[in-house]
Amino acid sequence: MSTTFLSKKGFKELHKEISRLEIEEKSLIAELKEIGRAKSRDDKLHRSDVIISLENVQSRLSLKRETAKTAKPLPRKRDRLKIALGSVVDLMDQHGQMFRYRLVHSLEANPLDGRISVDSPLGKSLLNHKASETVSWKNGSASRQLQVLNIS
Repeated sequence: MSTTFLSKKGFKELHKEISRLEIEEKSLIAELKEIGRAKSRDDKLHRSDVIISLENVQSRLSLKRETAKTAKPLPRKRDRLKIALGSVVDLMDQHGQMFRYRLVHSLEANPLDGRISVDSPLGKSLLNHKASETVSWKNGSASRQLQVLNIS
């Protein structure tokens, strides 16, 4: 698995998700022990559902743990003249509306919280641009443009 660069917030969210999945896993294991050997048809169906849920949780937990092993913090000192992973960019559209986004790994992307993935169409188009440049990208069938005001 390749290295994943995460912000401090991304690390917190990843560890919180791992903890939540571990609790869910323990709960499902306890439920399986409680069910024991299923005798009735309904018990067998319920036991099957619990086993499927447990396998799903264990699979997600394994992926999150693997990501945590390979995750590294975003570099603190880097060239702030160009947009890169971890950059905070201030943008303005044609109507004068301002936007502020942080470019992050897709694992911690949340546009409603101002974090966009470097793998998204906008994220890809922003990479390596400088302040005062205009960035264009396709949004479905329409083409959009934003001007880069500031990079931090």
